[in-house]
Amino acid sequence: MEQTPNHNTESMKRANETSIYKLMTVGILVSMLGVYLRFAGDSMTLSIVSWVILFIGAIIAIKGVFKILAA
Repeated sequence: MEQTPNHNTESMKRANETSIYKLMTVGILVSMLGVYLRFAGDSMTLSIVSWVILFIGAIIAIKGVFKILAA
C-alpha cells in the first residue's frame, strides 16, 4: 500500500503563507503598470521608465517564487 504524503511539512507551511502570495501579487501589479506605461506614450523617457518599472515588478514577483521554493 502506498503511503500518503504528509502535507504538514515545513515546506508546505511556507508555501501556503499569505505574505508570499501578497508579495507576488504586488509584483504582478507593478509589472502590469510597467506594461501599460510601455504602450501609453511615445517618448523615450517614458519608455525607459516603463521598462524599469516592468523589471522591478518582475524581480519582486520572482522573489516571491523563490521564497516558496526556499532557494
